[in-house]
Amino acid sequence: MNDSRISITLNGREFILIGTAHVSRESIEEVDQSIREERPELVCVELDAGRHKSIAEQANWEQLDVSKVFKEGKGFLLIANLVLSSFQRRMGEELGIKPGEEMKMALDTAAELGIPYALCDREIQLTLRRAWATCGLWSKCKLLASMLSSAFTTEKFDKADIENLKKRNELDGMMDELAAYLPEVKATLIDERDRYLAAKLWTSGLGVHKQLAVIGAGHLMGIKAHLERIARGEENADTADLDTIPPPKLWSKALTWILPALLVALFIVGFFHAGADVSLAMLIRWVLWNGSLAALGALLAMGHPLSILVSFVGAPFGTISPFVSVGLFSGIAEATLRKPRVSDTQNLSSDLTSLKGIYRNRITRALLVFFLSSLGGAIGNLISVQALASLLVK
Repeated sequence: MNDSRISITLNGREFILIGTAHVSRESIEEVDQSIREERPELVCVELDAGRHKSIAEQANWEQLDVSKVFKEGKGFLLIANLVLSSFQRRMGEELGIKPGEEMKMALDTAAELGIPYALCDREIQLTLRRAWATCGLWSKCKLLASMLSSAFTTEKFDKADIENLKKRNELDGMMDELAAYLPEVKATLIDERDRYLAAKLWTSGLGVHKQLAVIGAGHLMGIKAHLERIARGEENADTADLDTIPPPKLWSKALTWILPALLVALFIVGFFHAGADVSLAMLIRWVLWNGSLAALGALLAMGHPLSILVSFVGAPFGTISPFVSVGLFSGIAEATLRKPRVSDTQNLSSDLTSLKGIYRNRITRALLVFFLSSLGGAIGNLISVQALASLLVK
């Protein structure tokens, strides 16, 4: 039995599911051969409009506006995007294959044979934002650590390793590990998308008797199960609930206000309990801890001197306002003072694989300034709260 291919007939409609590894030469050949042999009425691919444009036009990052990314509050989202794409590209370079080539092959072969195609995946930014929104604080830390470690891993991949990704026993083990380590992420990146992809396959092929879908091997069994449930009427093909960002949980909303409220409360107590002098000393101590560690983060990122200064000055404002982050000020300053060059956009993915490349590339350095100044400011706040409380008990 071919582990990477499933053919099922549901309600008089035939679905041929081709499971691929995204940097596999065998997957590229299998996709081309399957479309030519089966001659489906519709070819569906695991792509959204943005990734389709990127693959079709061989787009790079030339249009990236880093300052705009920070202003829209998408700094962490861009970091996640870059790490994931860099990891996949590195695997592909070791095997001489560009990520997503099997999807491009599906589109090219369909076009050659005059077969219409459909894009059936959810927009990647939405998927990542949903994954981030569903994670608790601890899971977010684990997710960031996992992504960053993947960017700097020295593990080598060979052809056999990639082909094993399409075997169900290997996939089951990987899915179990992911579910145990990051259950929220597995639910969003795998389980939700199984349902989403199945629903789009069903609706995009209404009126079609035979369709072929090119999907990642990790989604093969999940999509099959959802298609069968839709066919039996046990599940509908509506994906409206999967196309929105879940609202922040009550505790998450409260958390953004707790620290500012706690600091204000400490200053008020200090003023009435110990006098204006102590209250002023508390304010100065907080600004020094908060601003200095944010500036230290920007310094460790080798930010521009003015970016470091902006980190120090902006940190207190980023703490008091739940709507503004420390990294917003420092990131925009760095991207403005050291505007990305054409070479930075062209080498973005490759530069992300080494510390030397990250510091050399102005885009990744701006992201590093954003990340480390935010981290430094957060640590400064935790330390300063304890320091301020100690002044009150003297």
